[in-house]
Amino acid sequence: MTTSTIKTVATALIIATLGAATLAAPAHAAGQISINYTPTNAKQQKVLGVGLQLYSIFKGMSATGGNVSQNGSGNSAGIGQFGSGNHGVIVQNGNGHNGTVQQTGNNNSCGLFQFGQNTNGSCANNGNGQSSLTTVLGF
Repeated sequence: MTTSTIKTVATALIIATLGAATLAAPAHAAGQISINYTPTNAKQQKVLGVGLQLYSIFKGMSATGGNVSQNGSGNSAGIGQFGSGNHGVIVQNGNGHNGTVQQTGNNNSCGLFQFGQNTNGSCANNGNGQSSLTTVLGF
């Protein structure tokens, strides 16, 4: 092997070792990753709203009003809706989650899904015909 090949292999091993250490670190750290989705047009808003209603029906919940499903311990959830025709869903699987759905206006749909442990999430809509979705993973 030439000197440049040895240096290249050594550099690659160092980078791989550092990369593996970096990937392993979050498993020991406490934190959360949150993904929010809000459609940009009325058609997408309606499709997401119908999807959340179908999810609720499939899971044995109501397709209107507020719904909470929790599996774990130490979880808390709250839904505040001001207006008519609103639909809210909070699903929490794991322990130590805090979640809220807040909607002001009419015909809104909001879903909050939390998994893992010790997350704090919220989903909010203000206006009419709005839909949004928030998914949170706690580690």
